Amino acid sequence: MRLVTFQRLNNNGAFDESAPVMPLFGIGAPMREQESRSGLFSFFGEEVGILSRDGTRVLPIAETGISYPDMNALIAGLLPEEMEVLRDAAQAFEMAASDTEYAESEEGSEENRGLCVGRDVKILSPIPVPLQDVICLGLNYTEHAEEAAAYAREAFTSKDRYPVYFAKRVNQSPADGDPVPAYADLVDSLDYEAELAVIIGKDVKGISPEEAPGCIFGYTILNDFSARNLQTRHTQWYLGKSLDGYTPMGPCIVTADEFSFPPRLRISSRVNGELRQDSTTDMLIFGIDYIISDLSRAMTLRAGTIISTGTPKGVGMGFDPPKFLHAGDTVTCEIEGIGTLTNTICD
Repeated sequence: MRLVTFQRLNNNGAFDESAPVMPLFGIGAPMREQESRSGLFSFFGEEVGILSRDGTRVLPIAETGISYPDMNALIAGLLPEEMEVLRDAAQAFEMAASDTEYAESEEGSEENRGLCVGRDVKILSPIPVPLQDVICLGLNYTEHAEEAAAYAREAFTSKDRYPVYFAKRVNQSPADGDPVPAYADLVDSLDYEAELAVIIGKDVKGISPEEAPGCIFGYTILNDFSARNLQTRHTQWYLGKSLDGYTPMGPCIVTADEFSFPPRLRISSRVNGELRQDSTTDMLIFGIDYIISDLSRAMTLRAGTIISTGTPKGVGMGFDPPKFLHAGDTVTCEIEGIGTLTNTICD
């Protein structure tokens, strides 16, 4: 199942202010008798829906009788029986959205086939405002660790047998298609990193690697944009990774049941159509089960926690000379089974 966060559009392609309003600083009535932990941060008119596999249609989950004010609330509160309702709805919706004969039948009316992406709705980042900083893995593909060390060995060092963890501040996550600022007055070496992001589905502490798969809600694509000059200037990476707009995610969250574990998915990135990164997610040095277990030994991982698992070789700093990004460049990250995340650098 592919879940998205979206806003409704009016006939002029702008945000529809008459659309259902979720809690925002106490304005609007919740669609469910529970408050979102992120309710104060929800976008105006933010809704959660099921995305068709071709990415063209959205079914608001409220139409299934299950309503949460935002994705964070859904991840934290969704009950097993509600998940089954959504799976059944997703299966029926996919048939309605893709089957020509069904679409022409009375049951397959335009209304039953959901809302049209781009005409009726705008897809946002699946989690526009994360509850906490994103947890990231550095140097988690062998060949990327080697190209990073060649660029700046002192800034990119790792301990044998231990993963490199760092945090990434995300005030607001851009969506697929949203621009990413160049910060030309601050950044002279803007880089991209295609990554598989894991979304934790329940609060966990002190779990084993064997228990880790059962704690995963789903997966999405994250582009870990990085200001290399800021990253290498300091003894830690927080600032260079955390500029506003530097954590696009999307286009959706694919629930964990869609993949075998560990997921072996092709991951790639292209800049202006040129293939830069090309690998598979089973090439991680530290696997997803190890990462979740290792982190949970020291901290509680709350539902909605985002863990970005690292990037393969082929980032801009890995070339000689480096191929950094400039205003006007377009980066497309793709992960098999999830989709594509495309962002253009703006002034």
